[in-house]
Amino acid sequence: MPTPSAPSADDVAQATATLAQLQNYLHTNPSAADVLPLLAVLLDEDTGVPILLGDILRNAARLIAQEAKADSDEIHLIVAGLREAAQEATDLHVLHWDVQRLNGYAPEPADPSAP
Repeated sequence: MPTPSAPSADDVAQATATLAQLQNYLHTNPSAADVLPLLAVLLDEDTGVPILLGDILRNAARLIAQEAKADSDEIHLIVAGLREAAQEATDLHVLHWDVQRLNGYAPEPADPSAP
């Protein structure tokens, strides 16, 4: 498997900008039918934000623990905090099932081409 390329800070900023765009869109009170497909992708049980964020935080904790110059209580607290946050983020993957259940209740999205 080839080594993945490192994302740039701009790449990560674009990802968070997209999340901010979704946040702003939700403030406009769109219909649930229009929002559920977005939530389904956001909260996907395998590739959604909770899983990705949890894995990112776990790997960051591992790297910091390995490369920390000072083996201090402060570093241990930071690593423990990252690991705890990783677990909390990953635990949110169960929201995927809530979105799946909601799909049975939401009306179809509005057809933008309808008169």
